[in-house]
Amino acid sequence: MATRIIGVVVPPLYHHSLGHDPPPPRLLTSSGCSRVAAFEERARGANGRGDNNNNKKNGGFLFPSSLSPSCKIRSRNSSANQKKPQARRVRGRPMPEVNSVPGEEGRESPVREQDIQNETSMDAESLSAEHQQRGSSSINSEGGGDEEGIFNPVSVDVVTSNGSMSDSSPKRKTGSFKDKGVSGVSVDELMIMMKDAENNIMLLNQVRERALEELQQVRNERDKLQSQVQVLQAQLGEVDAKQKWTVQAAEKANLLEKELRTLKGKLAEKEADRIAAGKLEEDYKQLQAHAQELSTHLKTSSSKGLELKQLLTQNQSSQDEINSLRVQLADAQAELATFTKGTEKSSPQLQEYVRGLELKVASVEAELAKAKASDAELASLENECQALKEEVAALRVQLAAVAGSSIAMTPEVVAQKELLQSKVESLQTALAQAEAERTSMSKVHSENLDLRNQVQLLEQRLQESDVEIRSQLRMYEEEVQAFQASLEGLKAEAQVGTMQIAVGEMPWDFWSSMMLRIEALMLDSLITQEDAKELRLMAWRREKAIRDTYVTLQDEVNEDMAAGLLDLIKPHSRPGLYIVNISAEMAPVAKVGGLGDVVTGLSRSLQRKGHLVEIILPKYDCMDYTRIKSLKELDLELHSFFDGQIHKNKVWSGIVEGLPVYFIEPLHPAKFFWRGQFYSEPDDFKRFTYFCRAALEFLLQSGKRPDVIHSHDWHTAVVAPLYWDIYVPLGLDSARLAFTCHNFEYQGAEPAVALASCGLSVRELLRPDRMQDNSFPNKINLLKGGIVFSNVVTTVSPTYAQEVLRPEGGKGLQGTLAQHSRKFYGVLNGIDDESWNPATDSLLNHQYSADDLSGKEANKQMLRERLGLVTQGDDARRPLVGCITRLVPQKGVHLIRHSIYRTLERGGQFILLGSSPIPHIQHEFEGIARQFENHPQIRLVLKYDEALSHSIYAASDIFVIPSIFEPCGLTQMIAMRYGSIPVVRETGGLADSVFDVDNESIPIEKRNGFSFQSLDEGGLNWALDRAMSYYAQNPDWWEKLVRKAMKIDFSWDVSADQYVDFYNQIVTNVHATRT
Repeated sequence: MATRIIGVVVPPLYHHSLGHDPPPPRLLTSSGCSRVAAFEERARGANGRGDNNNNKKNGGFLFPSSLSPSCKIRSRNSSANQKKPQARRVRGRPMPEVNSVPGEEGRESPVREQDIQNETSMDAESLSAEHQQRGSSSINSEGGGDEEGIFNPVSVDVVTSNGSMSDSSPKRKTGSFKDKGVSGVSVDELMIMMKDAENNIMLLNQVRERALEELQQVRNERDKLQSQVQVLQAQLGEVDAKQKWTVQAAEKANLLEKELRTLKGKLAEKEADRIAAGKLEEDYKQLQAHAQELSTHLKTSSSKGLELKQLLTQNQSSQDEINSLRVQLADAQAELATFTKGTEKSSPQLQEYVRGLELKVASVEAELAKAKASDAELASLENECQALKEEVAALRVQLAAVAGSSIAMTPEVVAQKELLQSKVESLQTALAQAEAERTSMSKVHSENLDLRNQVQLLEQRLQESDVEIRSQLRMYEEEVQAFQASLEGLKAEAQVGTMQIAVGEMPWDFWSSMMLRIEALMLDSLITQEDAKELRLMAWRREKAIRDTYVTLQDEVNEDMAAGLLDLIKPHSRPGLYIVNISAEMAPVAKVGGLGDVVTGLSRSLQRKGHLVEIILPKYDCMDYTRIKSLKELDLELHSFFDGQIHKNKVWSGIVEGLPVYFIEPLHPAKFFWRGQFYSEPDDFKRFTYFCRAALEFLLQSGKRPDVIHSHDWHTAVVAPLYWDIYVPLGLDSARLAFTCHNFEYQGAEPAVALASCGLSVRELLRPDRMQDNSFPNKINLLKGGIVFSNVVTTVSPTYAQEVLRPEGGKGLQGTLAQHSRKFYGVLNGIDDESWNPATDSLLNHQYSADDLSGKEANKQMLRERLGLVTQGDDARRPLVGCITRLVPQKGVHLIRHSIYRTLERGGQFILLGSSPIPHIQHEFEGIARQFENHPQIRLVLKYDEALSHSIYAASDIFVIPSIFEPCGLTQMIAMRYGSIPVVRETGGLADSVFDVDNESIPIEKRNGFSFQSLDEGGLNWALDRAMSYYAQNPDWWEKLVRKAMKIDFSWDVSADQYVDFYNQIVTNVHATRT
């Protein structure tokens, strides 16, 4: 008989952690199913009942409780198995949730059976011959009724021969033993069935393991896809923000260019005098060189003048010779006349006379040759020569006539005549050359005269310019000497004045500047880290020695400054704690809400108490750079890890409100902090986890060893796990961690895979006791990580600390806070009493104090006139109700709206300043503003205006703060500081700072306002009506209340002392542990 496979029998799951090995699974054959069914019938008969629940309770007749199988088996006549092959299917039932399956790294992963449905189908042909032989002897069951057995964890459905599906569901109740007609089952058969079941269990476990592996692969692929989706979303955000970033970059470039121009202008002013002196000296040297050249040229011209004088002398001698020639010529002419008159003269005599004449002509030529170099009297000489030519021509004519009349011309006479003519022509040529030379000599003479005149003029101008330059140089030298003397005097006076100022009265800007200079010396390797640490301690203690040395050397080069400071180093004791705040906000340069005020106020108070406080911020492009002093880039290459890569960062230093601040500027392609706004970016999680990692990297690379690292809100909560998991092993282990949550509404929850970008292990931290979100198990909660991994955790008021321990206040973290309640405290925030002081507030037109309230009334009158509210007659006595807030549900928007109309009903005036990031709320209040646009008693300003806020605080009589929940709130403290009595709902920090004037359980000296508890309009009416009644009916009492409220100390002094106690506690514990 053929054996048919029905299913797999699986015993209960074994836990490997207990040291047990699971039994091998066994395949359940049709015969085996019959035996199990018969055995169970016998067990039910022996127990006297067929109740399935009882079987489940005691686990069957012979099954031990540890095996407790719970499967349902259907059996049918084995003859049907021979008719044709039957299809069969194993249908999985959802498994009960297994508590945990230990992973390789200790991480618990919940597993559900429905993840491995349809993985248990098996092929009967793959079974061994042993199993087939064992299944050949099946026990037939008559009646075909359903049997209910025990089979865990899946139920088995078998397809019958006619194609119907038999259901193994435990819905039918088992029939009686007799009705089944089953024969007895031997113990051996039962043991065979148990072995089969064990084999089936082993196979099913193997199938289950394969399914789990595949499930894990699917999950890994899902995580990879989620990572890719996040990368694509970040790239999309980068593309969308590119245009905005370009504009912002241009604005920043313009700002940097303006700063650069300003610095260049200052540098030019300092160097202008020195450069001008150098230029004047160079010009003087050039003029001297030019004068030297002119003098040389003049000497050359003078030598040429001497030569000209010699020529003139020679010309004069030539003129004398010419005169003598003239005499000789006259004599010759006389002789010629005599000769021509005497006809009796013979030809020989005539020839002798011609020879004598030729001799005279030769002598004349010689004399002319000597006079070539002269140019004087050449014109007259030429004329005389021309006359001589004419006389010679006439003589020739006469000779010809004489020769023709008296004697015939012999050949010798003709030759002489021709020779004489040629000599005369040569004489003419010489005269032409002499004329040309005369012309050139006249030009040279005129040029020499012009040159002499120019030389004289140049000499004169040179003398004048030399005198002028020397006078200017003397004046400049005198001015430079006077300037240097005055500068030295001013420096001396400044040093003396600085030396005379008490060390304790030196401004914090001075000490912060000194700290940054020491830091720069260390980064330039001019002093060691230990030296810098000692010098910072001296500056921290505000010692006179380092003050005097720094004042003396502050204008010197870094090498001289380092040498002077190193001479001061001696062993000293620490005066206080070294605290580093890592925050996303800081007032007034990067402020969105109260977080920025708290960071600045607390840090300044700690600084005044003698502690060294530094702050690390992101370098936003939208910061108020005008409030940062001495902003400069440090010579430090900061590299940080993110998204599997190393990225560069710039580090800037500056002074804000007297505090040293470092600004981290990531050079990341995503331009994390060049977005034009502080928050509300789709990748805020990545932006601030990157910043936290870079901030800790800066502390490590710069060699800082703080005692306390204080982080704030979810933006910097990841500092705590990063510190312990990554940076303590790298050597940054001197600090203990403080964490302050300012509002549990915002927690920084993201899919777990996002945490891997900053280098933390998702597998290690996605656990309920670590950073797994309490509401969404697949998410990481940064705020929870800050709570779990910090040494001390605070929130911003004692009442809020109690409220967050309840579900409505904790927003899902109440359980985590309860587990860590030993380190969780509530500390009421304070306000900066220097910035918020009506007696010194520069934004007010009229300052005032608790002792003189006249300025408050004047500010009230001016604000009414500015906003167009009536101020005449009885309107002058109307109470002015103010409200400055963000219009969000947390602030009680419906109560704010109601207070506007209630104030109008009660005869008061109302001013609202604020806006809403929620469109429908902003639209609603814009409608109310239009309704009261020209109303004489109501005015709504739907924006934030810092100067106007100061005016409203100073002018208002009553201040409405009806918050639904308020972690701390600074508005009520500022209002009382300015003499405006608050009307608040009793919640959070409002309940810790405002006490109702009619609450007799409160000491009368603490009563300072009006409060209510309910969330409806009735509670607000009760408090607001009482305030307006007291104001109208009892003005003297009201004035006393105003004075008392203004004198309450809401400064940071008390709160800072509490933080110092927490710091000392955790630092002392670590010191005790190390010793």
